[in-house]
Amino acid sequence: AAAKRKHDGPAARPKKRAKRAPSAPEPDAKAVPDGAGTGEYSIPPPVSQGKWKNKERVLIFSSRGINFRTRHLMQDLRTLMPHSKADTKMDRKDQLFVINEVCEMKNCNKCIFFEAKKKQDLYMWLSNTPQGPSAKFLVQNVHTLAELKMTGNCLRGSRPLLSFDPTFDKEPHYALLKELFIQIFSTPQYHPKSQPFVDHVFTFTVTDERIWFRNYQIIEEDASLVEIGPRFVLNLIKIFQGSFGGPTLYENPHYQSPNMHRRLIRLSVAAKFREKQQVKEVQKIKKKGSKMLIEEDPTEVVFETPAEEKPVEIQLVKPESKPIVKDKKKPRKIQRKKQKKLFRTEA
Repeated sequence: AAAKRKHDGPAARPKKRAKRAPSAPEPDAKAVPDGAGTGEYSIPPPVSQGKWKNKERVLIFSSRGINFRTRHLMQDLRTLMPHSKADTKMDRKDQLFVINEVCEMKNCNKCIFFEAKKKQDLYMWLSNTPQGPSAKFLVQNVHTLAELKMTGNCLRGSRPLLSFDPTFDKEPHYALLKELFIQIFSTPQYHPKSQPFVDHVFTFTVTDERIWFRNYQIIEEDASLVEIGPRFVLNLIKIFQGSFGGPTLYENPHYQSPNMHRRLIRLSVAAKFREKQQVKEVQKIKKKGSKMLIEEDPTEVVFETPAEEKPVEIQLVKPESKPIVKDKKKPRKIQRKKQKKLFRTEA
């Protein structure tokens, strides 16, 4: 049996080697034409058109305490960005720098974090993890896809165009935000979850010291735009050098916190109420005060007619006589008197 094994072993090996060995030399990428020298020219290899090189991944999640509108907005952004990832809500007690560790575990290098405060104020963090920079915004005027019901539509997973206001190229802090928006909202080319089409555009417009986000469909027939949604307004608060913290690079001087805004509204309402109360008190004082004596003007009684000079109405027709009603009880009284007299005389 041992001899057979030794005999069978070497016989089987050459067959395997023969299969592995190439029968003909492989053609080189650089082909040299016939009759030409080796150093004259060469054909470059074809460039790969379908390789996914930009490995940008965006983590989109929020803190606890968000309302339904914020949850729908977060879901809409995940739908529009095929290169995004989701995660569970973060506890309020956790510090913000913990998000860098979460992004590292999720293999993400960008982050969109929604932070809710007082169940009515919504803040958005855009960060390049873990080095930075990061920006904090106050989100206002949120309208989701389900709420708007616009006529526009786009393919799920298609790549968007990014349109920016000319203001983004004039000021340095807007230029930094522009680069951050490009890296976060642009879908990488040849991403596995994306479609090789460009049929919608994200617009970022600066108006009234705020950034307005809109999403439009591109119609091929006449190159017009039809809004799809969602829409929201970003009010810049601060730009930090690090991710979710660090030195402050820029602070918006026009920013007003929601608490201060609500306080000013309450003060204006209280001032109006106080003004009404003061007007009422002044009116009461005027009514209670003594009336000023005004001198009599003799010309006021010129056209007045005194009661004595009024004409007396003369009755020219004789008044109708009233009917005389006889009293039926008088005869009985007379009879009673007579009977009393007779009774007295007899007595």
